[in-house]
Amino acid sequence: MNITDFISKIEEEFEDLQPNSLVPSDVLQEKFTWDSINALIFLAHVNVEYDVEITAEELIKSITVQDLYDLVSSKVQNKV
Repeated sequence: MNITDFISKIEEEFEDLQPNSLVPSDVLQEKFTWDSINALIFLAHVNVEYDVEITAEELIKSITVQDLYDLVSSKVQNKV
């Protein structure tokens, strides 16, 4: 897993996002509507795509795209 692929998959998952519109330093709330529905979509996406679970609390602490990637990446690495 690398951040470029991670970002591409997020952009595909959310209709609000155009391809190649995110970079790791982007603040999530500034780029698209980060509401409870989108949070649930993201949690489900991570579970299906990477076979890991993250909590709502962990998600709330993620401010940037890089934060999300680091969170998911750490969970994936801990599974191996």
